[in-house]
Amino acid sequence: MKLISWNVNGLRACLQKGFLDFFREAEADIFCLQETKLQQGQLELELPGYYQYWNYAEKKGYSGTALFTKREPLQVAYGIGVEEHDHEGRVITAEYEEYYVVTVYVPNSQRELTRLEYRVKWEEDFLRYVKGLEEKKPVIFCGDLNVAHQEIDLKNPKTNRHNAGFTEEERNCFGQVLESGFIDTFRHFYPEVTGAYSWWSYMFQARAKNAGWRIDYFVASEALADRLTDAKIHAQVLGSDHCPVELDME
Repeated sequence: MKLISWNVNGLRACLQKGFLDFFREAEADIFCLQETKLQQGQLELELPGYYQYWNYAEKKGYSGTALFTKREPLQVAYGIGVEEHDHEGRVITAEYEEYYVVTVYVPNSQRELTRLEYRVKWEEDFLRYVKGLEEKKPVIFCGDLNVAHQEIDLKNPKTNRHNAGFTEEERNCFGQVLESGFIDTFRHFYPEVTGAYSWWSYMFQARAKNAGWRIDYFVASEALADRLTDAKIHAQVLGSDHCPVELDME
């Protein structure tokens, strides 16, 4: 079982930069996208053998998620059932017999941390949502979580300590996710690996210098621990300022 997640930072742009080449090569069982930046009807994507599910933001050219799956889910839900959060197309949940798979694009706290307070509220509500799902069966959620959890997860932790994605508040929120019974699957397999990043600024040749952040994750319920076989970061795959991340399971 192979799952892939990728923040494509605009799917139409990514399609011009090799998206379908990687999609076909990966042959994932489930392929999740964030930041599609699409409205309904703007793109018809031919993906033979996959069921497609899309969640669009009300604001044009903003946010948005998608989930492509070889196996038809039992049911699919959009959003997290909180009116305040469900206008930006940030969450799709697919239910399967043995677990839920959730693709999520977590809000960015923005420059000057103008959205940090909202972001913390989002974190609380999203954790409540996935823990509610977990009462029925295990959960795998993936996507751009917009946080580097530990200093090992970004190139320049000291200079970014009070910047969006590396504030104490955001890091503590992710810590609470792990304390509540979830696994950061990449660190589960590679607890001390450095230089493993999934996002690089377009400025200052950051990608060429590997001055990046690990902000894209697969997070799984502890009940699935013995089924996890590997986690990967496809840093060589271009097409976005993020690269795809992968979870392999039995």
